Amino acid sequence: MNFQNLSKTFLFLVILTVFGSLSIVVASQAGDESKEKQESVKQKASEHDHDAMMEKWKEFSTPNENHKVLDTLVGDWDYTIKWWMSPDAKPEESKGTSGIEWIMGGRFIEQTVEGTSMGQPFEGMGIMGYDNEKKQYQSVWIDNMGTGVMTGSGSYDPNTKTLTDQGTFSCPAEGEKSFRAVPSFT
Repeated sequence: MNFQNLSKTFLFLVILTVFGSLSIVVASQAGDESKEKQESVKQKASEHDHDAMMEKWKEFSTPNENHKVLDTLVGDWDYTIKWWMSPDAKPEESKGTSGIEWIMGGRFIEQTVEGTSMGQPFEGMGIMGYDNEKKQYQSVWIDNMGTGVMTGSGSYDPNTKTLTDQGTFSCPAEGEKSFRAVPSFT
């Protein structure tokens, strides 16, 4: 190879290296700009999603007219409850006192009960509220007659002024059982 050919080859390699390097730098810068733009778009979408989520959460957590239905129950009461162990059984009767108050900023009511049931002292506590997401009333009940937790859900009928609450509880003799309660608001 002569000097002139070597010189042309060297020049060609230099030019190739320079243009190759420039291409890499330009592509790298374009890639960086593209990544920055993508991150900016993601950030704006995330902020929008966050704002929308916060608005939904505010709506979800705010008591409304469905919560006001429970206001009728708030107070101190004497109660008599009749219940049946089975449809063909004679009804059992429980009597006592109950105190119901608003808790958690008007989102739930808490009920405490003292009385007698099946000839024994009875204590119980319940929480009830309206779930804005599920669009139904939710209830939880515990008492000194067992270690299980009774849970239920239901709806309010303004025409009959009744709240139908259905759910399950643990029965030591039969396992999980269902219940249905229909208190009327007078």
